[in-house]
Amino acid sequence: MRRTRDFLRSLGLPGEDPHGLPSSTKRFPDGGQYRVEIPSVEGPEALDAVFTEADARGVMVHRVSQGSGGMLLTQGDLATIARLAHARSVEVSLFARPVAAWDTGAAPVASGGGVFAAQVRGTEQLVHVLEDIRRTTEAGIRSVLVTDLGVLAVADRMRAAGELPVDLRFKASVQMGLANPASVRLAAETGATTYNVPTDLGLAQLAALRATVDIPLDIYVEAPDDLGGFVRHFEIAEIVRVAAPVYVKFGLRNAPNIYPSGTHLTSTAVALVRERVRRAEIGMELLRRYAPEAVASPLPAADLAVPRPS
Repeated sequence: MRRTRDFLRSLGLPGEDPHGLPSSTKRFPDGGQYRVEIPSVEGPEALDAVFTEADARGVMVHRVSQGSGGMLLTQGDLATIARLAHARSVEVSLFARPVAAWDTGAAPVASGGGVFAAQVRGTEQLVHVLEDIRRTTEAGIRSVLVTDLGVLAVADRMRAAGELPVDLRFKASVQMGLANPASVRLAAETGATTYNVPTDLGLAQLAALRATVDIPLDIYVEAPDDLGGFVRHFEIAEIVRVAAPVYVKFGLRNAPNIYPSGTHLTSTAVALVRERVRRAEIGMELLRRYAPEAVASPLPAADLAVPRPS
């Protein structure tokens, strides 16, 4: 295998996963090693609940993300989310929908078809998801969550051409599924500004990704059941040390998948985000216990994609 490993190194890729777990020397522009992300914040009420709970628990939240997509938010919802997040200097990343799982095709629901669920099918759906991104940005949102590599490539071109805001950020979703240094570097070169790694990568695998790319890695330290259900709170200190700069992401096990969300699920969405913030409090307590030297990004952070209300 030596020749193959040497060839990988000639491409600027690791020849093996670094099991020695070297400390990352990379940082956010403000010098921080980590930031906190609360996912599945489905709508204005849930966002307001995140902020209320974070204040009560002393949790600093840098980014919230959402899974139902801008397409299922009214113009009023989008405007409220942009206003609330702007006032707190917090980034909001909205899923770019629709994708195959919401389409009329059968492949995503077939046995073994899960791999297709997050991809975009055909030209019409490509147009639809790009239009969703356009509509989202017109409401002032400056970060979108993308699952499809082709969507990422075209949206990046649209941004360069002035069709989308120049300050728009592309957060590559965990559902993009790329899990090795060559693939994740491709996503970064295609326009991803942060990359959400698969939930089951070990520390050496994360170290290999960190050696390859400079963009932040988004890492679930608690994953929803449909993404593995892993609870990795005691690993947070090592994840931050090895993978910085990293968004420490608090999903929730034993919780329903509420995508697509709406007003019929508001009370559930609010209850779930409150518990995610409580999990973040636990995670930050453990990080301070085992790595008191770890540096959090301050708020506001200049490079966060904070909404720009119109």
